Amino acid sequence: MAIITISRGSYSKGKEVAEKIASHLGYQCISRDVLLDASERFHIPEMKLVRAIHDAPSILDRFSHSQQAFIAYIRYALVQHVKEDNVVYHGLAGHLLLKGIPNVLKVRVIADLADRVRAEMKREKISEKAARSLLLKDDEERRKWTQALYGVDSRDSSLYDLVVHVHKLTVDDAVEIISDAVQRTPFKTTKQVRQKMEDYGLACQLKAGLAHSFDNVGVKSEYGNVLVYARGNEHYVQRVRKKAREVTGKMSGVNELEVHAVQKLPLDVV
Repeated sequence: MAIITISRGSYSKGKEVAEKIASHLGYQCISRDVLLDASERFHIPEMKLVRAIHDAPSILDRFSHSQQAFIAYIRYALVQHVKEDNVVYHGLAGHLLLKGIPNVLKVRVIADLADRVRAEMKREKISEKAARSLLLKDDEERRKWTQALYGVDSRDSSLYDLVVHVHKLTVDDAVEIISDAVQRTPFKTTKQVRQKMEDYGLACQLKAGLAHSFDNVGVKSEYGNVLVYARGNEHYVQRVRKKAREVTGKMSGVNELEVHAVQKLPLDVV
């Protein structure tokens, strides 16, 4: 029982790999479902959420407040889907959005650019030059997105547990390799892992509840004790505290709530 995230570029066969793994293991396969759930729950048009995860600022800029809020909504919806395990998620930055959950097998599926160009040409009925340009632009947008939000390069292999190159290896080979890896001990769901999943879910739920009004906050939970870190003046922190109490008052599983003023948000928060 585990969670698999598939990171891939356009036409890298990542979607096909994800669907075949889910079928092989009897797992649920999700992607757009997460956006639809976030859209319905937070009353945000799906297209706005799509732009939030595809339109990246320049490397030197930050995401807008609304983009950060939309990403908090998407992460919350994703966590709700994976809480019961046995899920394959293929979508942008799943390995980063679920960074607080330990039993996630993070996979990167890559393919040769020439193979991707041919697939793009066939699907879109465009020239080789146009297909190559579109793919490189899409790759750059994905790279800039993860750089702006998390300060990492999506091409960095150290972000993943497994990188599979679909070329000499077929899609079926990739499915076999990933299916074997996910059954290994580090990805099993233990009692301790369950607790971390519950805590991460609480943190993501509160962050989603604060995200519309506040952008300089971080949240984490330890055994149901929720900690909020706010970066701002005393008036700002008091507003955060009031809203956090309001949100957690409607949540289940919260034992205690603390709100702390900080100069810099900790790295281990959502």
